Parts: sequence; structure tokens; C-alpha cells
Amino acid sequence: MAHWLLKTEPEAFGIDALARAPRRTATWDGVRNYQARNFLRDEVRRGEQAFLYHSSCALPGIAGIVTVTRAAFPDPSAFDRKNQHFDAGSEPAAPRWYAINVQLARRCARIITLEELRAHADGKLRGLALLQRGNRLSVQPVSDAHWQFIVALE
Repeated sequence: MAHWLLKTEPEAFGIDALARAPRRTATWDGVRNYQARNFLRDEVRRGEQAFLYHSSCALPGIAGIVTVTRAAFPDPSAFDRKNQHFDAGSEPAAPRWYAINVQLARRCARIITLEELRAHADGKLRGLALLQRGNRLSVQPVSDAHWQFIVALE
């Protein structure tokens, strides 16, 4: 079973909002990068876990762990003209973008900061996509070894 990292801006979709959602479950949508979309569409499976990573905020880092409760389905925000993620080129019969449903498995006892993760970039976290220069993908695979090490950091 694969592991993932989902990057999100906490103001748009953060761990606090997920914790307040019914059954602590919500749709994770709005991905508008083809490589990230391909991960969602082709590789992320129901039952897999992901780190929920807060980005573009005062303290970027891993805030919790989520479980995928529904694998890829056409992203409804792409078809909603009132949604900021609307895409006129995406049609229900031929969707361009995909979403998943996630459920909060648990919050981290503390934010595992980007700075702390970077401190291990030349060692145990060598090759972690998040730490690669220029990588801005919102959906990233995490190896089993990296997953176990990061969980142990907490």
C-alpha cells in the first residue's frame, strides 16, 4: 500500500476544517496540475494514508494523517461556474480533473515542520519529493521508509 503527502493551504483546506467536517471526512479537490492529477487519478487508492501538509503559511509542515475513503472521481469543482477551481474545458463526460475523499485519521501531536524535515534531507529523508528543489506538487508519493521515519519524528 502506498503513502502520500497532500499539500494544502490551511486557510483553504486545513486540518482544523477537516476535524470539524461531518465524520471528519471531506472532498479534497481543486488540484490543477497534470502530474498531481495523474497521481490522484491513477495511483491513489482507497484505504491508503497521506500526510496532510500545510503550506503557504507561517509554519509549513505536516499537521496530521488522513485516510483516503474514496479514490479518484471527477472533481465537481471543475464543473461549478461559481467555484474558483472552475474549468470550462473540463466536462462531466470527459473530466480533466479529479478529487478524492479523505478522513482525518489523526492530528500530529505537533506540526512536523519543513525546517525539521530539511534537517534530514541528506540522511533518512534523502529523495523525499517534498524536499526536492522546485517541487511544488500538491500530491506526492512517500516511500515506506520515509513514511516510517517521519511518523517516528513526532
